[in-house]
Amino acid sequence: MNSPDVTLPTSVTAEGGAARLTHLGVIRVLGEDAAKYLQGQLTQDMVLTKPGETRLAAFCNPKGRMLASFIALKVTQEEIFLICSRDILAATLKRLSMFVLRSKAKLTDATEQFDLFGLIGQAAQSQVAATGQYLCPLAPADNLARAILVCPTDIAGPSDELGELDIGSWHWADVRSGVALVTQPVVEAFVPQMLNYESIGGVNFKKGCYPGQEVVARSQFRGAIKRRAFVAHVNGAAQAGQEIFTSADAEQPCGLVALAAPAPGGGTEVIASLQLGALDGADALTVAGPGGPTLTGWHLPYPLLDDI
Repeated sequence: MNSPDVTLPTSVTAEGGAARLTHLGVIRVLGEDAAKYLQGQLTQDMVLTKPGETRLAAFCNPKGRMLASFIALKVTQEEIFLICSRDILAATLKRLSMFVLRSKAKLTDATEQFDLFGLIGQAAQSQVAATGQYLCPLAPADNLARAILVCPTDIAGPSDELGELDIGSWHWADVRSGVALVTQPVVEAFVPQMLNYESIGGVNFKKGCYPGQEVVARSQFRGAIKRRAFVAHVNGAAQAGQEIFTSADAEQPCGLVALAAPAPGGGTEVIASLQLGALDGADALTVAGPGGPTLTGWHLPYPLLDDI
């Protein structure tokens, strides 16, 4: 499963740059029970997370299927930002708010109060968050550092010296990192392990209960993980939510595209959640049907956690 040769976009170099991320939004959780409340809702341990730290987290339904996933930033013990895909933010905020009850925590859509910038390369390593700004480190893409800068709208954003990064390059790097956030086309499509969340720090198995916790834990402890997420190349167009088939079975899909971005050399780079059995044979993998574009070069940019 070696990574295939790729042609980097001209803007994705070691120097990198900054791109404005309008496809992401911010849910703010504020109050003395902020961490305690999220502790009972997310796959991540938000109580033990320290102020200033960033964690990956998922929000699941009772069947363990992911309704949303977040880049969770713990600002203080009483303030937490949940950065997520903007197309699911309203529904996620509504669902999360249903369970607050008597908890001293208030959830709001704070998207309009912040500008989000994606930083790659030296830009991610050299940027220092000013007072009121927050820097969230992300998984690297092809050994290039990445981060999100959360900047209040009344504070100046990244300096011009960092250089401008086009949004297409950011999306491509997102895919190459192998870490997919949930978007509208794949809501409730995956349990966290299908996107490797337990291997990339998105699931804490030692914390208390949350919706879907029994399903997530059972999958891990009983070695029942049959699908995994891989980075791959599609020889043509592809988008999140499209099914993947093998040439041996034109009726039953063996996978699903979780995230997609145009590749700089043509075609589409994707994160695809695939049945492990479909990767054992010589059958061709195609997207959106037996006659669709082929999926090749599947690989993992990080090691998987052994089943417990």
